Amino acid sequence: MMFYVKLDSNGNIEKYPYTLTDLRFDNPNTSFPDIITNEDAAFFNVFPVTPSEQPEETYDINLVRNAKFENGKWVEFWTSSPATEEQKQERIQAKSTQIRNLRNELLKESDWTQLPDVSNTISTNWSSYRQSLRDITNQPGFPWSVTWPTEP
Repeated sequence: MMFYVKLDSNGNIEKYPYTLTDLRFDNPNTSFPDIITNEDAAFFNVFPVTPSEQPEETYDINLVRNAKFENGKWVEFWTSSPATEEQKQERIQAKSTQIRNLRNELLKESDWTQLPDVSNTISTNWSSYRQSLRDITNQPGFPWSVTWPTEP
């Protein structure tokens, strides 16, 4: 997806990231062509931004996407700042819930292996796998680094 920067009348960034859909929405009484060219967008102080690669996100930093005018064009850049303790805890909780939900789904999918009419060989093989799934929350890297057991 292509992003744009919207400038105010003084040439300062009003909004970034901005899209051509935003442009249409912000100007409901304007009849735009099916394909809005960069020249059309420039009439509304909206300019394309050259994207940059997003840095790796970690739970303990906040990333903010920005744009700046450099060498005759708008380019994207990223700034980072430390996350608050509250943000870190929210992210840890969300990731823990995501991992537990996946673990619970894998346990549910293998419930059949523990039914009384399943052979002892199958039940025993799967029992170890299922215990490893339950122990995932005890792994040292949980919830960020999880080693998933292999199905028998």
